[in-house]
Amino acid sequence: MAEVQNSQQSGEMTRRFIEFVLMQAQQIALMLGQIPGPEGKPLEPNLPVARIFIDQLEMIREKTRGNLGKDEEDILTKVLADLQLAFVEAGQPAPAAAAEEPAAIPPVAGTPPATEEDKKKFSKSYG
Repeated sequence: MAEVQNSQQSGEMTRRFIEFVLMQAQQIALMLGQIPGPEGKPLEPNLPVARIFIDQLEMIREKTRGNLGKDEEDILTKVLADLQLAFVEAGQPAPAAAAEEPAAIPPVAGTPPATEEDKKKFSKSYG
């Protein structure tokens, strides 16, 4: 009978741990602007707060290493990887802003205009 109770308690603790991780993930997604806020509009990303929550989940992973079941460990690892990727993406400039051409810098008075040969000198290839 004691084994049945321990098994039920273990299952309940696993469920609670997974719920905890998912609630933290939801808070982080809110801070990253991925889900709508209370008014139904996405919030502006708050990267410093999102970073704190992500760091807390990493700390929990380190402190519970070796004590988690396979399901708990898998969920925590997957959630952390997804959130870290979302954090990096949230820190990148928006695609529309990146595609815009930079404003042309007016030439300094008295300097000749740049030729195609001048432009080639300062180009760099990473291929």
